[in-house]
This record gives sequence, structure tokens and C-alpha cells, in this order.
Amino acid sequence: MLASGTLPARADAAPSTRALADTVGFAHRAWQMDSVMARIRSLNRDDLARTEQPEGTAWRAAICPHDDYAYAGWLYPAVLRNIKAKTVIIFGVAHKAWRYDLENRLVFDSFSSWRGPYGKVTVSPLRDEIINRLPADTAVVHDPMQSEEYSVEAMIPFLQHQNRDVEIISILVPFMDFERMQTVSQHLAKVLFAVMKKHDLRWGKDVAILISSDAVHYGEEAWGGHNFAYFGTGSRANELAEAHDREIISQCFQSELTKQKIARFYSHTTNPDNFKESKWSWCGRYAIPVGLLTALDLQRLEKSDPLSGVPIAYATSISQPHLKVDDLGMGETAIATERHWVGYPAVGFR
Repeated sequence: MLASGTLPARADAAPSTRALADTVGFAHRAWQMDSVMARIRSLNRDDLARTEQPEGTAWRAAICPHDDYAYAGWLYPAVLRNIKAKTVIIFGVAHKAWRYDLENRLVFDSFSSWRGPYGKVTVSPLRDEIINRLPADTAVVHDPMQSEEYSVEAMIPFLQHQNRDVEIISILVPFMDFERMQTVSQHLAKVLFAVMKKHDLRWGKDVAILISSDAVHYGEEAWGGHNFAYFGTGSRANELAEAHDREIISQCFQSELTKQKIARFYSHTTNPDNFKESKWSWCGRYAIPVGLLTALDLQRLEKSDPLSGVPIAYATSISQPHLKVDDLGMGETAIATERHWVGYPAVGFR
């Protein structure tokens, strides 16, 4: 596998398929995914999500949770049904970046395909063009990091279910401060703009940006020694935590997207004295700003309409009954209790 600092040589490389990292929380067989979708439809949770978007709406960018389908399953199609593009650039979380000393660079893979429930999902050939055009200090190809990270993998079954021909580009975002994020996203947006122009690709129709992130990780139970009970424990504390998540979504993602709103999200979630530590535990505190800054820079380069954020829904791992998946050979990878729960953002940008 290619490791840190190595760039791909695709012309001579044998095709390789990225294997599954999570065979418990996500569907990895066609019959599982078909059953998951049928059960989500039967939940009829449209009353919990904004559904006034016209049928033809195509998100240019979106934020989708990546937790177990048992907990967050219904939110995936609520967001992803308006991803219409064949090529989806997925900004994922690098949960274990510390293990590989990864920071300040976008993390790509060298795989030719990823495993999906309906067969292999092709990695877009645009990926290598993007990597080769980026300044060397802004990108790294690191298959070990990509192989163990599940935040991108979570999206693939739903994307493939609605489009068997979908192609992906996985970009993991490790530790970065906001100044570095702006530099990296500007380079990436310029490259995307050039590559899309070269191939006559339209944003939203042919290419979309998807950001994978859960919201707050709350409580003091079973978080590996961490205490995320910012307001304490109990029902009132949980209500305050959920309200704070909703406020972040409203302040940072709703209506016209601006750099000030993205900076506000970063300041809400990242320790100002140490950018490697969280202030409010969204795991996408790096992926979301880089993905949205890239989108904002791309919009300015295109001179297209301003990006407008539509909060679709918000839920937590304890706010609704869980989707039944145990009879499908699936399950949960973590507990969901009053003292250990996760928030889920679902936002589209048109």
C-alpha cells in the first residue's frame, strides 16, 4: 500500500479495490441494502425533515452523517437523494490521523475501486488529475489511513443504491488550523475548476461535493476516557446539547454560505489554543470547513450563484426509535444511551 508522502503511478499500477472497514454498522450486501431502504421508506419520517425541495433539486454540496444505519439510517437518503451527480467528491473524517502523524494535507487513496453492496464502485479518473495538479505540500496518498477510515465508506451503499454508475473521490481531512484550511481549499478549488472546465463538467449535475460528519458526541460514558458531558448529564443537559447543535447548524450553514459562517463553525468546534483538540465534539470539525471552503472558492471561480444552505433535518442516536437491522446481519458499533449519544446533521447546499 502507498504510504505517507507517496504519489500514485496509476499508469503501471494494477487495479486494486478498497476493502470494507465496517461490516457491522453499514450494509455491505445488496439484499441488506435493499432491506434497509425498504425499512427507511416504511418509517415515513418526512414529517421530521424539510421536504419542500422540488424533485429536480441537485445539491452542489451537502453534509451527511456517517453513523450506524440503525441509528442514522433515515437521514442518509434525506440528504443523498438530491445528490444527482455521477462523480461525488467525498470529504471524510480522518478519525485516526494521529496514528500516522497526518496533518495539514489532504489524504487521498490510490485504489481503482471501492467495494459496494452492488459491486465495485469506480474511483473517478479525475482523482489522479487532481492529485497531480495540486502543490506537493497540500496532498498525500495514504492507503492505510483510507483503508481503516469508515466515514466515506458509510456513504457508498446509499449512493450506489440510487445510482449504480456513481464514481467517487475520497478525500480525508486530518488536523488543520483555519489558516491552513483556507490555503489548501483555495488550491483544491482552483484544481477542481480547471479539471471540470477541461472535461466540460457541471457542478451539481456532473460533480458534487459531499461532506461526511456526525455532530456532537455527548456524554461521559464509554467515550474512551473522554468526558463530553459539556452541560452535565440528564434530560435537561441533553436538551441543552441538542439545542446548541441546532444553533450551530442555523448560524453556520443556513442560507447564503460565507467564509465568516465557516470560520464560526470552526470556532464553535475547535480548541482555539490547540487546533488538534475539540471544543465541541463534532468529528467533522476539519472536513466540514475544508469541504465548504472548497465549495465557496469554486463558486467564486465559476462566478455562479451563491451557495445557499438548507438544513434538512437534525436527529440524535436517542431521539427516534432505531432501525431494525439485527436480522440483516448488521448491528451497532457503539452504545446509544442518555449518557452516550451522537448528533446527526443533514444539510444541503444548492
